[in-house]
Amino acid sequence: MVTNKKGIDQTMKIDASDISYKELNARIKDAASNGVQRIELRNVYGQRYIGTGLDRPLEVEIFGTPGNDLGAFMNGSRIIVYGNAQDGCGNTMNSGEIIVHGHAGDIVGLSARGGEIFIKEDVGYRAGIHMKEYENKKPVLVIGGTAQDFLGEYMAGGILILLGLNLKEGEPQQTNFIGTGMHGGVIYLGNVVDGFQLGKEVGVGELQESDYQVLQKFVEKFAVYFDYDAREILRHRFIKLFPLNLRPYGRLYAY
Repeated sequence: MVTNKKGIDQTMKIDASDISYKELNARIKDAASNGVQRIELRNVYGQRYIGTGLDRPLEVEIFGTPGNDLGAFMNGSRIIVYGNAQDGCGNTMNSGEIIVHGHAGDIVGLSARGGEIFIKEDVGYRAGIHMKEYENKKPVLVIGGTAQDFLGEYMAGGILILLGLNLKEGEPQQTNFIGTGMHGGVIYLGNVVDGFQLGKEVGVGELQESDYQVLQKFVEKFAVYFDYDAREILRHRFIKLFPLNLRPYGRLYAY
């Protein structure tokens, strides 16, 4: 435990091996409300909702595997996971950062309306589903590896980047139904995809100068977090996916 000049604890270490998710989250919120600026969690084994609703500049380092809904509804904190994360990482996140040094499960970034999520390796199904923009907030999801099907499903805003760093030269991304129902935001894909892998609601375009600037900004962050060479990543070919219609299913509900 470290204290500042006023005697306020700034760092807290918690061994989570025998703590239920309710007690663990209660401790985290209590520490945050008492001025702790950094929390180190050891022996995390599937506890859910870690960081849910945090609304102050707190940094949480997790050693282990946090459970579902890591950082849900988070508003300004920073979570770093030295391991894998389960489903719902960044669910309805408003602002802040989640950095995962491993894999993540399904529905990463579900309904996120702000903040940034960086996953070093692969993710599961429906990553980026229902991502949206809210006022001046724009969520960002960067995935270093590959994804399962329905990447960016029903995406309404934000930036989704799939790098495919674990693929061989010319090997296509493995996800199908990319951008199904997409009606906002943008998806940047590294490596290649076949036409059949795309949802009917998306168009394909070459990157413009503004796209390269966006890509460079977040690839450089990714490279710093996970010890990559950003210039090497940016040498790969990227394509841009964008929505063809703001209301792709509007006619289904018209009278």
